[in-house]
Amino acid sequence: MTSPQRVHLIAAARPNFMKVAPLWHALTAAPDFEPVLIHTGQHYDANMSDAIFADLSLPQPDHHLGVGSGSHAEQTGNVMIAYEKIALAERPDWLVIVGDVNSTLACGLVGTKLRVPTVHLEAGLRSRDRDMPEEINRLAVDAISDVLWTPSPDGDENLLAEGCSPARITNVGNIMLDSFEMVRPKIEAAAEPAALGLPERYGVVTLHRPSNVDTIEALTALVDALLAVQAVLPLVFPVHPRTAQRLAAAGLDAKLAEGGVKLVGPLPYVRFMSLVAAATAAITDSGGIQEETTYLGIPCLTLRENTERPITITQGTNRLVNASTLLDALTEALAQPRSARARPANWDGHTAARCIADLRRRGSD
Repeated sequence: MTSPQRVHLIAAARPNFMKVAPLWHALTAAPDFEPVLIHTGQHYDANMSDAIFADLSLPQPDHHLGVGSGSHAEQTGNVMIAYEKIALAERPDWLVIVGDVNSTLACGLVGTKLRVPTVHLEAGLRSRDRDMPEEINRLAVDAISDVLWTPSPDGDENLLAEGCSPARITNVGNIMLDSFEMVRPKIEAAAEPAALGLPERYGVVTLHRPSNVDTIEALTALVDALLAVQAVLPLVFPVHPRTAQRLAAAGLDAKLAEGGVKLVGPLPYVRFMSLVAAATAAITDSGGIQEETTYLGIPCLTLRENTERPITITQGTNRLVNASTLLDALTEALAQPRSARARPANWDGHTAARCIADLRRRGSD
């Protein structure tokens, strides 16, 4: 009997766990693989982490690096130092890194230099905005990884244009939607809108990016824009801790509440997706919500100048807006029938199975 191939799965931030969970479950069910879950601790909230693990039926991580916050250099360096010790001790057969956070790059550098076959899940995404730290991480991670698993055809095109060998690229689809389908019964049973006393038609808001919340000018403009939307569509706003601090410091949380916007704390995945799935529209600066709303056919207004997920615009329900264009764009979106566009190819809840098939194919080459 051949020993199972050991696969290190790296997660660092909340969205990472939604991406690794379906793959962890699929690898666990496969007799020829042994998944090892590693939490770098780059973003860590004990209360939220326990809820995420429970929502996604994940065990506690096999390794917790406990890196915590810090500058980009501190996080990247500390994750490299901590993960290298584990990689040297265990010598995995595969390393799977996900997304675009500092831990993704840090573990990718370790794996590549130790000659561990390194796979980037969610490869090829590009915003073409080098002011975003995540864009630098994407470019670097894709340059060094051995295998590039893309979520959509534009990812393949970006990588080929950058000179990547086609042999390194496999379009596996969108793993986030595997997570959604995996827990869909829990999401439907959660009934979060009713629990919060929301009307039948409402919008859900998320904001966390520095460009939107770190200056009083930008944040005030967005608060005024949200209040204008609130007059035509009631809003519920699960507030990110970073955003909560900025709103409170400027007294803008009280302004939103007085204007009727329902402010709630951060929600676990299942409860949050219960809100999104029943929403009339989403207003966000999150990457993942752009994908989930496209999958669900829900209008999405993204408060950014660009997106690394352009397929959510060309084939999906997403629109890029700013504070001054938000209300008009929402009005236009709501006047149209729910999107009849087809979902992007391989956005079907079966991405993890394609990932495993690709590992087997490459392992036998």
